[in-house]
Amino acid sequence: MALTAPRGERLNIGLFGRRNVGKSSLLNALCAQQVSIVSDTPGTTTDAVSKIYELIPVGPVTFFDTAGIDDSGTIGTLRTAATQKIMNKTDIALLVTDENGIGTYEHSLMGTLNTLNIPFILVVNKSDKANPLIADKLPCPVVRISAAKKENIEHLKAVITDIVPDYLKTAPALVRDLITQGQTVVCIAPIDSSAPKGRLILPQVQVIRDILDAHAYAYVIQNDREFLQIQENLKTPPALVITDSQLIRSVAAVVPSEINLTTFSTLFARYKGDLKILYDGAKHLQNLPDNAEILIAEACSHHVQDDDIARVKMPTLIKNVLKKELHFEWSAGSDFPDDLNRFDIVIHCGGCMLSRLETLRRLNECVRSGVPVTNFGMALSAMQGVLDRVIRPFGVQS
Repeated sequence: MALTAPRGERLNIGLFGRRNVGKSSLLNALCAQQVSIVSDTPGTTTDAVSKIYELIPVGPVTFFDTAGIDDSGTIGTLRTAATQKIMNKTDIALLVTDENGIGTYEHSLMGTLNTLNIPFILVVNKSDKANPLIADKLPCPVVRISAAKKENIEHLKAVITDIVPDYLKTAPALVRDLITQGQTVVCIAPIDSSAPKGRLILPQVQVIRDILDAHAYAYVIQNDREFLQIQENLKTPPALVITDSQLIRSVAAVVPSEINLTTFSTLFARYKGDLKILYDGAKHLQNLPDNAEILIAEACSHHVQDDDIARVKMPTLIKNVLKKELHFEWSAGSDFPDDLNRFDIVIHCGGCMLSRLETLRRLNECVRSGVPVTNFGMALSAMQGVLDRVIRPFGVQS
């Protein structure tokens, strides 16, 4: 199950701490296999090591072993920067220390994790050698272990389970709370050059599965013309129509106003992020000033096509609608910029390859930097004049 679960649906657990405190040994003990190289030489772990694992009863997780935060020198600076990137995608952190207890580095890490709102556990390793005195009033649970002797590892797993936030234990609804058993939902899923060969894209698959879980009926077609053709086949109007954002204008023109209409991307705006933040960002997009700086962020890296949505279609549409001089910059994968305050707005992808907490963290980084943020689908809806209609099923207001 852990291997087949989408990456964005696995809980990310990061191991952080000084060099040689036993992070790699702990990862090996947690997974009961040799995942990371273990050595008494400080700095053995250079790049982050990941391991997919089924953590009962949490479910599929990915553990990340990172370089020591006390690394130094030119290469050490690069290693700690890589560690920071892992922290930005972490849902739960294990702050590992050893028989030396906690000091400047540990207190600094606690402050960073609290700022990022990442729940964490202080793991005191090498307890077979010494048991340092730890202050009573720490903002986290404390677990003493010996990774080398595999002592108290099961207790640590139980504590990890205890601190998983409730909203990560139970996935939020994608669409099933908007419909009832026996209703029909029409999904408009165009098959174009960006669609994977022989498959639908992941957001479409997940939405269809959620409709089925609600014991409703999913009627899948490719475009607005087919919607007109199927209307006579339906005994009752659909409870909801969901379309690809690139077709939203033409679909909105043929779907009667009394029928709820939204997009796959808007559903994911709620499922993976904060719908109100993203809606407000889409409204802001409509009023950008001349020479605005726009960041278009994608969660995954892929081959850029001639009609690429992020690098061709969306920038062209925004320029054509706003008729202003605009400057675009792109980021992909984990390369989310640190200096967000130089942008007037961030337009993020739907985040299907990110965990919900990672998506929320990116949104919160934008909010803390005072930068409006929206997602691809809501930006496209705003530029095509139908934003308020696709938001209507959710009851969100300005």
